Amino acid sequence: MKNAIRNSAMIFIASAITMVACKNNPKTVTPVVVEPTHEQLVQKGEYLVKIMGCNDCHSPKEMSPQGPVVINEVMLSGYPASRTLKKVDVSIIKNGWVILNEDFTAAAGMWGVSFAGNLTSDQTGIGNWTEENFKRALKEGKYKGLEGSRTLLPPMPWTNFTTINDEDVKAIFAYLKSLKPVSNSVPFPIAFEDIK
Repeated sequence: MKNAIRNSAMIFIASAITMVACKNNPKTVTPVVVEPTHEQLVQKGEYLVKIMGCNDCHSPKEMSPQGPVVINEVMLSGYPASRTLKKVDVSIIKNGWVILNEDFTAAAGMWGVSFAGNLTSDQTGIGNWTEENFKRALKEGKYKGLEGSRTLLPPMPWTNFTTINDEDVKAIFAYLKSLKPVSNSVPFPIAFEDIK
């Protein structure tokens, strides 16, 4: 107990000396803000995209002995427009289930069928998006990041990103813009009543 009191007293005295020294020191320290290079921003964005699971839905995959594996040539290009959508069993959805296709780039539920978007730098992806569009899509769940547009459909977990900081958004956007463009016009969603 005596040691704890003595340690507390010493911390108090050290804090008081530091405060007096800082008050009497006419020099003020201005923190230096170092902006990351573009390369550092892209690296951070790549890291964030990987840990946030963006490839899980936005990248076409092929089956391997370990399960679905991302096809690098079309990474983050969304649901392949050239693919024919397999028949969806609506009775399963009516029983409360959500169905994913073989590589998780399409999902069917009570909202209908949604397709993962193209996130590459192509014009069919985010090639003509601004950082503000991307931020609005990620944080507010707005289609193509446009004000007044529809809300992004499940399974896009945009509500998980409402508090993401602007620096992380900037890094993710820089990484996505650095990707090889993949031309892939993802289909429009299908309303539940129109599922065939």
